[in-house]
Amino acid sequence: MVVATAACPLPGAGTAVRVLVATELKRLRVWDARLALLHGLATQSPVGLAIYDTELRLTWCNAAYEREIGRPFAEFRGLRADELYAEGRFVTKGHPPTLDAVMRRVLATGEPFLDLHFQGRPPSDPETDHLWSCAYYRLQDADGHVLGVCEDAFDISDRQRAQQRLALLVEAGRGIGSTLDVTVTARKIAEVAVPEFATLVTVDLASDVLEGEVPATEASAPLPLVRAARCPSVDHHARKPDVTSPSSRVEYPSGSPQDRCLSSGGLVLDDTTLVVPLRAGGGMLGLVTFVRGAGSATFDGGEVALAEELVARTAVSIDNARRFTRERNAALTLQRQLLPQQLSEGSAVELAYRYLPTDDVTGVGGDWFDVIPLSGSRVGLVVGDVVGHGLPAAATMGRLRTTVRAFAQLDMDPVELLSRLDDLVAQSAEEQWGGTGTPDGGHPDVTTGATCLYSVYDPVSRRCVMARAGHLPPAVVDPDGRLSFPELPAGPPLGLGGLPFESAEIELPVGSLLALFTDGLVEARDHDIDHGLTTLGRVLSDRHASLEELCDRAVAELLPGGSTADDTALLLVRTRELDTSQVVEWELPAEPVTAGRFRDLATGQLDRWGLEELSFTTELVVSELVTNAVRYAAGPVRVRLIRDRTLLCEVADTGHTSPHLRHSSADDEGGRGLFIVAQLVQRWGTRYSGTGKTIWTEQAFPAPQ
Repeated sequence: MVVATAACPLPGAGTAVRVLVATELKRLRVWDARLALLHGLATQSPVGLAIYDTELRLTWCNAAYEREIGRPFAEFRGLRADELYAEGRFVTKGHPPTLDAVMRRVLATGEPFLDLHFQGRPPSDPETDHLWSCAYYRLQDADGHVLGVCEDAFDISDRQRAQQRLALLVEAGRGIGSTLDVTVTARKIAEVAVPEFATLVTVDLASDVLEGEVPATEASAPLPLVRAARCPSVDHHARKPDVTSPSSRVEYPSGSPQDRCLSSGGLVLDDTTLVVPLRAGGGMLGLVTFVRGAGSATFDGGEVALAEELVARTAVSIDNARRFTRERNAALTLQRQLLPQQLSEGSAVELAYRYLPTDDVTGVGGDWFDVIPLSGSRVGLVVGDVVGHGLPAAATMGRLRTTVRAFAQLDMDPVELLSRLDDLVAQSAEEQWGGTGTPDGGHPDVTTGATCLYSVYDPVSRRCVMARAGHLPPAVVDPDGRLSFPELPAGPPLGLGGLPFESAEIELPVGSLLALFTDGLVEARDHDIDHGLTTLGRVLSDRHASLEELCDRAVAELLPGGSTADDTALLLVRTRELDTSQVVEWELPAEPVTAGRFRDLATGQLDRWGLEELSFTTELVVSELVTNAVRYAAGPVRVRLIRDRTLLCEVADTGHTSPHLRHSSADDEGGRGLFIVAQLVQRWGTRYSGTGKTIWTEQAFPAPQ
């Protein structure tokens, strides 16, 4: 620098000197200011600053950079960046892969690289991955001479970990609690935490929790644990770690982190193992173990808090799922008790059935089926579906099934039975909401609606009478394998009232297949009902398969894996007939001598059947019932004997009044005949038809000698 010390002999020279001196002084002040800035950055700034020469050798750094390296500047001065961070890598894309290549491009083009994320392990902390946000600029003087590269790097590891924890909580919020299945919920926390948070996660639940019960709380008794989920990650960056399903009971040795957690009831942190208890409602449901592999960082305070938050959310969800499991188990138990435990085929049909409760989170439904023995060797076939799920639906199903059985035993025809059932369902709904609606004029959300199909098959006439209330029609396959769906009048669902019910009668040749089912079998999310009916018809058309095989095939093809979104009931029956040698029928006019003639006919038939031991009782039954028919009814009288599993005696007339059993007083001259009949037979009853009534009795065969 030139500094003037004497007056200048040239005119105007003083002004030029003063300008030169002022310019140099200004440059000195700028340089001093820059030195002061660098000095301040060297001691106070959290941003690491470093200057590399054109050979990419480190020539200067501030204190933040020096702290990152963990050594005095003099020990690493002159090193290249790649030598300082040999294990590092860029996380962001779109640039050269190494620090050396990035700096060379900056030197060559003069274009800076901004906000590059670089991950590595600094010499000051070789066990932990750090993340820096870096920027690189080319340094040059006022004349454009390139001096080197300036790097600034800000350690954003804490911010990254905070963002990762927040993202983990967001992902946990989407997955945990989205199901009411205990084991699936346990799997969710394992899936969420691996591999971002831990390399291994195990979830152990009290065995009672899997059954929907509250674990025992006795302090002296150890908590029996079952492995609900285990999620290891061999590759730290695996996208979808394998999650093991529930397995057998697990036990931990005394003094282990898990044992200490169970004993204390609090979390236990042991180096790279973190055990957090699953607690809800003051009780312990189990525990979650987070493990990090060898060489990984231990769990810091923020990560422990994150683990506690994840486990707390999981505990609430597992407790909710446990409560749902308990209610579902109760509904399933009730449903199993209310459904038929064993169906009797009788002489009319051969049968097979399947029932699959739904695996939907809303709980079990109210589908049901039944086979009801009726008088005259007939059989009642019923299938129904109650609206709703859970205990209310199961209870309603039980009431309807019991009512159908009671009405069927009264020998009601299908139309009358459904009409009575419709009145009962509507009355039950009215009682539930007290005959009033909701403020907006609607009805409360109660289980009232139901569908039902009821049919009666007679093996003597081979006729089947059917009626339905909003239910799907049955499938019929004749002995030649031809499929049809009878066009039955639909009728309204039960409980709605309005339109009357209608029946249809069809003839079923011997060996015909009749399939009654609920919509859960043929309707699913992935196909419509027409596709389901077509598939069912194709399966049922195999005439060489047994009914059990047909049931299995129908379930396998329509409900693959046994998974169903709704309850499913399937009842298959193959019709039989009674041989003509097992049935005899006579018709005589209503005259005083008719009773004696029927006695002689019945006695002769029993002799031909080898049932002489039943002759006395049968004579008394025929005499009493025919006498009543002649006395109180008009028209011809018919008597029919059926030799089935019991001896059936039926007396039909054109009257519509039924005799009543009564106890006669000591001075009464009559009225004891029907009472005596009732004492001698197993069962008796009355059924009505459009032409009159039939009184029937049933006698057991004598025991073989």
